[in-house]
Amino acid sequence: MTPAGPPPAVRLHRAARIEDAVHEVVERRLRQRGWRPVITAYTGYGAPGWARVMGRVVLTRRAGDVRRRPEKTRGWRSFTTSPVNNAAVRLRVGDRIHETRTDRSGYIDTRVEGDLQPGWATVRLSTEGAEPVDAPIRVVDPSIRFGVVSDIDDTVMVTALPRPLLAAWNTFVLDEHARAAVPGMAVLYERLVTANPGAPVFYLSTGAWNVAPTLTRFLSRHLYPAGPLLLTDWGPTPDRWFRSGQEHKRSTLRRLAAEFPDIRWLLIGDDGQHDQEIYSEFAHAHPENVAAVAIRRLSPTQAVLAGAIPGPMGDPEAVGSGGKTWFAAPDGAGLWSLLRDTDVV
Repeated sequence: MTPAGPPPAVRLHRAARIEDAVHEVVERRLRQRGWRPVITAYTGYGAPGWARVMGRVVLTRRAGDVRRRPEKTRGWRSFTTSPVNNAAVRLRVGDRIHETRTDRSGYIDTRVEGDLQPGWATVRLSTEGAEPVDAPIRVVDPSIRFGVVSDIDDTVMVTALPRPLLAAWNTFVLDEHARAAVPGMAVLYERLVTANPGAPVFYLSTGAWNVAPTLTRFLSRHLYPAGPLLLTDWGPTPDRWFRSGQEHKRSTLRRLAAEFPDIRWLLIGDDGQHDQEIYSEFAHAHPENVAAVAIRRLSPTQAVLAGAIPGPMGDPEAVGSGGKTWFAAPDGAGLWSLLRDTDVV
């Protein structure tokens, strides 16, 4: 067993200290009322020999309430949980057992060693007072040379971000069954993984981990290939009021390049937020890790809702930028018409 001690003490931002104090009071009172911890496991990833395991420990009235919650769930319910700070969590990877601790928001995100075979595997998570759960792990074969990194908002799901009012409506109020899938994108992704057996698909978003179960159900319902969600934690950080969504995307791309140096990624996003800027920076800094960039063009109405400058829809097109080919089209069918005859696929 490999223990992991508490992180070194740091001077927290005032907002983080206030948040921690509130969490401490709420957790103590809920435990006095009989609430017990429950583990939510997120889909992780790795390669033979290691895995990145992600999850969260929160309090609930009875063990299993979170898992028994009906699928038809309003977004705001995902944010009404109380995190368990500094809880010891045991991770069983095959015959190996590791231990880590939750952070101040109840999350775990750690890389552990273990004997894993390419494909899908599981890591068992357990903590005192909670039922153990299995975290699915996408184990990437070392021979794989192609993968997909996809944005979520307005790329696979129409969400009208980042306008604050509409973003709040979509996140906290709108029922997950009412969210619309972007036409043709699920078919595009399925064709990409069919043409490249074993290729991993990662879904990278600035969305909060709280909505991971909702997003997972949405992707499954609309037949997107299964893959890890790479989300972030909302709220105060140790050094600022709110974490940067753009920096989350940049740092995650850099991490994937370091963890899978032999994979060339097809980066898929939209022109309504900062995907083009972020992907361009990454392509220039890591040209060996980028196969191409595919951008879904928003309609004029969607662009206005997303806070972008609307442009003409036009026909699908492929242009060169920074030594990489950029493909642009209004939907999945248009992007596939450009990609299918290239050496990208």
